[in-house]
Amino acid sequence: MAQTEQALVLISKLVKSPPLKALYLFNSSALQGFPHSHQSISFILHLLISSNLFSHSHSILLKLISGQISASSFTPSSIFHELTLPHLDSCPTQVLLHEAIIDVHVQSQLPKQALFYFNQMIGRGFVPGSYTLNSILILLIKSDSFEEAWRLFNETKSIVKLDVYCFGIMIKGCCEVGYLDKGFEVLGQMEEMGFSPNVVIYTTLIDGCCKNGDIERGKQLFYKMGELGLVANQYTYTVMINGFFKKGLKKDGFVLYEKMKLAGIVPNVYAYNSMICGCCNDGKMNYAFELFDEMRESRVACNAVTYNTLIGGLCQERRVLDAERLMCRMKRDGLSPNLISYNTLIDGYCSIGKLGKALSLFNQMKSSGHSPSLATYNILIAGFSEAKNSAGITDLVREMETRGHSPSKVTYTILIDALVRSDNIEKAFQIFSSMKKAGLVADIFTYGVLIHGLCVVGDMKEASKLFKSLGEMHLKPNDVIYNTMINGYCKEGSSYRALRMLKEMGGNGMVPNVASYNSTIRVLCKDEKWREAGTLLKEMIKLGLKPSISIRNMISDYQS
Repeated sequence: MAQTEQALVLISKLVKSPPLKALYLFNSSALQGFPHSHQSISFILHLLISSNLFSHSHSILLKLISGQISASSFTPSSIFHELTLPHLDSCPTQVLLHEAIIDVHVQSQLPKQALFYFNQMIGRGFVPGSYTLNSILILLIKSDSFEEAWRLFNETKSIVKLDVYCFGIMIKGCCEVGYLDKGFEVLGQMEEMGFSPNVVIYTTLIDGCCKNGDIERGKQLFYKMGELGLVANQYTYTVMINGFFKKGLKKDGFVLYEKMKLAGIVPNVYAYNSMICGCCNDGKMNYAFELFDEMRESRVACNAVTYNTLIGGLCQERRVLDAERLMCRMKRDGLSPNLISYNTLIDGYCSIGKLGKALSLFNQMKSSGHSPSLATYNILIAGFSEAKNSAGITDLVREMETRGHSPSKVTYTILIDALVRSDNIEKAFQIFSSMKKAGLVADIFTYGVLIHGLCVVGDMKEASKLFKSLGEMHLKPNDVIYNTMINGYCKEGSSYRALRMLKEMGGNGMVPNVASYNSTIRVLCKDEKWREAGTLLKEMIKLGLKPSISIRNMISDYQS
């Protein structure tokens, strides 16, 4: 029987059957190898949609996109073209069919196709529902096509009946790409159109302000919510507290935390983590642990971030044994230490020179199923570099490369520093050359290590060349490099160059340290440049820096 006759037979059966029976016949015919046609697919879709069996019609459309329903006589695009031809516009199910086609393209993560059929709908005079518009806007934003979403929103807001969710989607999208002004513009449009922004809308914009560094606008929105009678929820307080702590406004963060508790809202793990992190950064470990205990009393489940933050805070205070005990407690609480936990503790042991313990943890980490990261190796290499253990460094680099980690810019800088510490400046420059051959661009820290090495061995000619080359590399010397060069020139006895470098440093908005002032004044006095030395001494005192007693006596003896 010819395909056309088979299609006619199937359609005649479908016409005589109730919708679900017709769907069964449609599916079973496909299983029996019957090649479907434009007509059979069009019929079943219109039948299902007119019967409000939308999930079934969506299933067929998705199978068409994925190729599960196919035939030599059509392609998915030709089917969708046939289904949306202008002569079918009078069909009562056509608007719903268009929306269904758009929806399945959205589900299939195909933004261009979804947008094509949406624009086609508008062009035909159909009015899509807000759900359809919202789903396309979400997909466009997720697909990094915010500009397209912004254009669509502005072109259709006078056509489609918008809802609160649509404004929320756009405000969130604006915040994610850092367009805060546009986010506030959407909020204004929402109010102009008679919508009352809810807590979710305000919280989304407050979160955007905090994440984009505009804490003041976020704060204003937070208080505006209260003036409008909107009650901040747990998430609103959390994003605001997190924003305060990220900006270093710890006092404001703690005030809001107390206000949150007075409002009867229990802080969540994210709010506690922000506050604990702020305390650890300030070295207030006692208060950090008070918050930790409060969390547990309030039955707020700690997570790995909570423990890692506290472990890091203890390591900063060189309380590494306490940090390790906390990691054991973490395990007892049913949380597995992650790569960050191990890296932090390994770094802690390296910082106090206990390399054997650091290696023991390193092996424990591997036996626990964690693969060491490049950061892990850099931490250990830095530790062995500090201890001038070249054999240990070699073993670590070899293992690192065996595990597929190529040395990074940080790795090379650590290796160069290790060689400089060992007074092997020649080998340090060989490693520097290897770094450049590997396609890595040295940063200001790498150059700082090399300049320091040259100054230590008294090769100020090469140090000066390297310093001057920074401009060619579009790198600006930092205060460490300036102070290194000043002290290098002072050791060399070159008062003129030291003074010139010191003035250049001040001209670039940096303040030389006490050692640089003392050394420069001393070498100026040695060259009997008493006037310049006296001027520098006054400048130093004016800046609040304390000159050494010997420098004061030297100038005082000359003046008397």
